[in-house]
Amino acid sequence: MGQTALSHARTRTTIFLSHVGAFLLVILAAYWLRTLTVPPDALLQGYLQVISSLLAFVFAAVTLVRFQGTQDRISLILGAGFFLCGGVLIAAGVLFFQFLPEASLGLSWAPVAWWLGRVILALLVVAALLVEHFMPRSRHPRREIAGALLAAVAVTYVLAAGVRRLPPGASLHPNAFFPSPQQLLPGVIFLVSLFWYRRRLTVEDSSFDRTMYAAVWLNVAAQFAAAQSARLMDAPFVFAQGLMVLGYTVALGGALLDNARLFERVRHMAVSDPLTGLANYRRLLDVLENETERTDRSGRPFAVLLLDLDALKTINDSYGHLVGSRAICRLADILRIHCRAIDTAARYGGDEFALVLPESQEDEAHRVVDRIRRVMANDDEPPRLSASIGIAVYRGDGERIEKLLSEADQQLYAEKARRVRRAPALTYPRRRAPGL
Repeated sequence: MGQTALSHARTRTTIFLSHVGAFLLVILAAYWLRTLTVPPDALLQGYLQVISSLLAFVFAAVTLVRFQGTQDRISLILGAGFFLCGGVLIAAGVLFFQFLPEASLGLSWAPVAWWLGRVILALLVVAALLVEHFMPRSRHPRREIAGALLAAVAVTYVLAAGVRRLPPGASLHPNAFFPSPQQLLPGVIFLVSLFWYRRRLTVEDSSFDRTMYAAVWLNVAAQFAAAQSARLMDAPFVFAQGLMVLGYTVALGGALLDNARLFERVRHMAVSDPLTGLANYRRLLDVLENETERTDRSGRPFAVLLLDLDALKTINDSYGHLVGSRAICRLADILRIHCRAIDTAARYGGDEFALVLPESQEDEAHRVVDRIRRVMANDDEPPRLSASIGIAVYRGDGERIEKLLSEADQQLYAEKARRVRRAPALTYPRRRAPGL
């Protein structure tokens, strides 16, 4: 236990020192960039703002889709925050492009608009972490989306009203170590959310959360770099904007990757049985339809096995339904592990299973049946399992899938009847009632 605690402490110390070192490196790089003479390029700044706003809008849409699927409130608030931040960045881009009649005045206000967007985003990231901590799941998605957007609009309006009184233009202290100390305010807020997000990663380690953590880190670095800006649109300011665009790109990439995995999980759940993880009846019919079409084209037959777990009711009565469910899963595991990669195992009904064997004749199907019986006989976990199995082969004669399954089902019950006549019914010890 002591070794584990010591290892965790060393890991946390290493992470902390690496973060401090990286932030110092960013600050020193931005400080060195102050020595470079870069002519102000409003067109470049405008394009960076537009790119950032487009990334923010796309990220907002992706996170709202994620919220609809997961009801994760942090996705809701971040989506609302990035949506409004994208609007502010569009406004800043308009100022940089000098579309206003008073071009010089608009250009001088552009860094203030950029700063406003950073403060809004930083506050909403912290708000998202707070709400997610106290209310992690949503109960009324549509109302909460509307409420989050209205709250973000209100925050934007209050901050915009406040910055109207600030003097626009270049830094008032161009020779100070931090010529633009106002840029440290969103940086400090982002830094608080960075430490908090680190704690969230111990619970939620998804692609979305890991890339959001990296994006927050890049936003902190961007603010530290922007604090080194001494003149309007100088090299540190361009460097800060580049870090911001990179942060948005990383966040969007993580959100898209996480949504892709969520959609894949939903697709898998739609075609798989929740208890056993095998294909469900819908997926079985799709596979059978594909195999019949392939056999009709190629002439190579395929086989279908139907399996019925013997004495499941007796197992449930003697051991309980949990053991009965475990028995179903044991048979499913046998089918999953001991069949080929091209075969499809499916749960056909309550205690019935199907196994589709592409390009297999009847003799190959019988070998599979023998292998399944042998594995079940060697399974020592109580209760001992057995199954009745029926075989049907499709040879391309155009018969319907229902007829193929009916043929296998008839063989299954014929075998079950023969086994019942040959041997007495399986008996298991009765459960004792609690307290007896």
